[in-house]
Amino acid sequence: MRKHDKLISIVLSAGIFFFALVVTLVPKIEAQQTDQASRQYIDRIQYAFNFILQNYVDEIPPEQLYEGAMKGMFESLEDQYSYYLTASDMADLSDTTTGKFGGVGLYISKPIADEDNDTYRNEHDIYIKVVAPIEDTPAYRAGIHAGDYISKIEGESTKNMTVDDVVERLRGTPGSQVTVTILRGKDISFDVTLTRAIIEIPTVKYDLIHDHIAYIRIIQFTPYTADRVEEALTDLRERGYDSLIIDVRGNPGGLLESVVDTADLILDLGPIVSTRSRVPSENEVFYANQAQALEDEAPIVVLIDEGSASASEILAGALKDTGRAVLVGRKTFGKGSVQKIIPFGDGGFKLTISRYYTPSGVNIDKVGIEPALPISEPELSEEENKDLKRLFEERMISRFVDENPDADEAAREDFARELQQTRGINLDTELLRRLIRNEFHRRMDSPPVFDLKYDSSLQKAVEIIENETYSEYLPEPRVETRSELEARFPNGFSIHPPRRQGGAKP
Repeated sequence: MRKHDKLISIVLSAGIFFFALVVTLVPKIEAQQTDQASRQYIDRIQYAFNFILQNYVDEIPPEQLYEGAMKGMFESLEDQYSYYLTASDMADLSDTTTGKFGGVGLYISKPIADEDNDTYRNEHDIYIKVVAPIEDTPAYRAGIHAGDYISKIEGESTKNMTVDDVVERLRGTPGSQVTVTILRGKDISFDVTLTRAIIEIPTVKYDLIHDHIAYIRIIQFTPYTADRVEEALTDLRERGYDSLIIDVRGNPGGLLESVVDTADLILDLGPIVSTRSRVPSENEVFYANQAQALEDEAPIVVLIDEGSASASEILAGALKDTGRAVLVGRKTFGKGSVQKIIPFGDGGFKLTISRYYTPSGVNIDKVGIEPALPISEPELSEEENKDLKRLFEERMISRFVDENPDADEAAREDFARELQQTRGINLDTELLRRLIRNEFHRRMDSPPVFDLKYDSSLQKAVEIIENETYSEYLPEPRVETRSELEARFPNGFSIHPPRRQGGAKP
């Protein structure tokens, strides 16, 4: 694996993980010289290890003490992205990098309490948060959303569970089932039974909107994403596009090299992303070489939401800071740190070693990126929330789809009216139509690439392109100068052009 292949992934267990910017490589650890104080602590740990091993009332395997000590060290960092990896965790890493693994198909994270007052930004943050479901997986088809919380697994609260604990409980033999309790919004809670399956991670889907707008949804940044994006742009060019919508909603990340190469298809010159570390060799600036697949003046809109994390934030941030695209949707997740995975003994560990910065020099960790055109979900009243909760808890829409898999638009309209008139679901008709349509789409083997009828963010993107108001929302370029970069990296930095050298755009 190349030195700079940086993988965005944290919980490396089949079925459930959340992507975070990570470096994977053969152990080449740049350790500072251990000073005398550190040596004393190491000696004390060695003494305690030997004393427990020889004197504890029951015989303890040394590997148990070793793993406990390793886990304790990383837990003391209070960093959800730094932790010890068992041999099993390291084996699961290969499942992640090959893009196929078993599970239910969720990207998850465990929110961290505020360091100053030990409180959470959201009352539900004591539970496990869903960053995004993977398309065409059990969790996706069950209607689990980005921003949902898993409060229970098989009736057991996740309040005191780590992400690893949740991974262990959600993994299992394909075909077996697991029931999770989902929290949504303020007080909507319902159970979902998921049938485990082998998960294959898709990467890019695309099509043409109104015969002239290229639409590309990047689901994840894998080693093949830049190639797939270039192929999509080539095909769409032959079909005659004049503008581009890039959709990274629900995209939890992927390979850093992949997002750099993808950005290089769009950006002509200048920085794409930089990383800053205490270790000088990890201070890096990745530059665009020359846009290879996109016309200079083509309007670009990037769709983002709370499920857009890490590598997808790098792409959105680069296009925003260079003044190349308008961002539409909702604020991104806010994942701006870089981890290194180090094989160590039979297992390994993952440690945050740097933070990444957008071209303007901004680190978005725990902050996210704001859209130029925010699109918010409509606020529901207390009564409407109760009706929505009942709709989910009683699985009204799911049961309708189960019983009427081939229902046409007229039948769906009749069902929406039935929900309102006979079942007491007093929700907006458009909302009910969208919920019903989404449920049908999730059940399809090949759902539509986009849904212009009910996707408000996509509607707004198309509107500003076709109404020629796009330029009104285009941000002014703000890119660090060479002197600003040198000031931010007093110990120096290395510059990396994209690996793809495809030459000038056609």
